[in-house]
Amino acid sequence: MADRKPQRLDKAISQVTDLSRAEVKRAAKQERITVNGVAVTDPASKVHESDELCLDGELLGESGPRYFMVNKPLGYVCATKDGEHPTVLDLLDEPNANKLHIAGRLDIDTTGLVLVTDDGQWSHRITSPRHHCDKTYYAHLAEPIDDSAIDKFAKGIWLNNEKKRTKPAKLEILYRNEVRITISEGRYHQVKRMFAALDNRVLELHRERIGNIDLDDDLPEGDYRPLTADEIASVTAETR
Repeated sequence: MADRKPQRLDKAISQVTDLSRAEVKRAAKQERITVNGVAVTDPASKVHESDELCLDGELLGESGPRYFMVNKPLGYVCATKDGEHPTVLDLLDEPNANKLHIAGRLDIDTTGLVLVTDDGQWSHRITSPRHHCDKTYYAHLAEPIDDSAIDKFAKGIWLNNEKKRTKPAKLEILYRNEVRITISEGRYHQVKRMFAALDNRVLELHRERIGNIDLDDDLPEGDYRPLTADEIASVTAETR
């Protein structure tokens, strides 16, 4: 992937340290910051993703945006902070994890693929209804489901207390009460409510894919890894 657009030195340093931009400015004036081995005192100087940034002689992490895939377990919430439950961000052993956010949430009792980043424009392409980013789930249902549901999902489902049908969804019946469903919206508890509208109940829900990013089969539950360049680029390429 090509080097991203340059950004201000103070912003780049604040993204990979606990320093505020005002504190970075002071550090620069004190000649504590080097870029590629050269002291830089102007906090507005532009730096590139490939530049080597040091503070007090210590090499800092990448200045560019960060992107991670997490295999979310049961019992974790998709929130920055929660007083009662552990959050997905607690699973990440990364500097300044508090600056990351979740692109597309899952319920506490739903498992699977969660994307985490500090790139707001990138995550907006996943979460904004305007971009129609598909999400695919495996669901284990309480009752068997027949082929007639495939057409109902394709036409859209009337959810309780909603004024419009859901957008067309793709339903694949894997077994009598095991299905794979792909939706392009993110309404509140949408998948569970779609099956509830058919007098069924979701017992287990697991997200397998967001856009063209598949949950890595080799990624253990509760673990995470950085996204590849192709995975990052696919969000821009495939959303519309």
